[in-house]
Amino acid sequence: MSGVAENLEAVRQRIARACARAGRSPDEVTLVAVSKLQPASLIEEAVRAGQRDFGENYAQELRDKAAALAGLEGLRWHAIGPLQTNKAKYVAPVAHAFHALDRVEIARELARRRRGAPPLKVFLEVNVGGEATKNGVTPEEAPALLEKVRALPELEVVGLMTLPPPAADPDEARPHFRRLAALARALGLRELSMGTTADFEVAIEEGATVVRVGTAIFGERPKKAGAVTAP
Repeated sequence: MSGVAENLEAVRQRIARACARAGRSPDEVTLVAVSKLQPASLIEEAVRAGQRDFGENYAQELRDKAAALAGLEGLRWHAIGPLQTNKAKYVAPVAHAFHALDRVEIARELARRRRGAPPLKVFLEVNVGGEATKNGVTPEEAPALLEKVRALPELEVVGLMTLPPPAADPDEARPHFRRLAALARALGLRELSMGTTADFEVAIEEGATVVRVGTAIFGERPKKAGAVTAP
């Protein structure tokens, strides 16, 4: 065994402690296990340990894993990486949620590919740190994007997502998380997808409802050749 079950339990305990510090219930926080480039066997191990939400960065890998693991009951796939318009066809049919919506063109293509299915939950990605290398709309652009996406019945905007600038001290992410939480309140959105292995406890203290944790669960990520491919 790889230790995934033990790692999951340790992460859940850390979530519970962070919630206690913030006066929140752990039930308010969804743990998305980031399985990007991890083999199907580790995902199956996580499922046996009670995990149901999994995050994938690459659209085709998400499609292939959803097909390869279709026999596992109750899995919810989260597309968490940036998406090109021509890759929306891989995400829309299988994803429970998309966490990186920052362009109306992507929204329209996802909506077109989602027709006939329940609305796809989406998070608007906001670049609160103002980094030139990061995707996401500025906080000032978010209201206009929200209005356009809300006009698409195939999508349901549930909240906001951000990736703060990398920092050695997790506490340095706190102002960015606070800014995203304030923006969500101003826009009337309840969900906050923020926090990774490096800073998820701080994110929870600042209101995260979804945390995306990979390395603390699965260990270091393998090379891309390790991705699952469905027949």
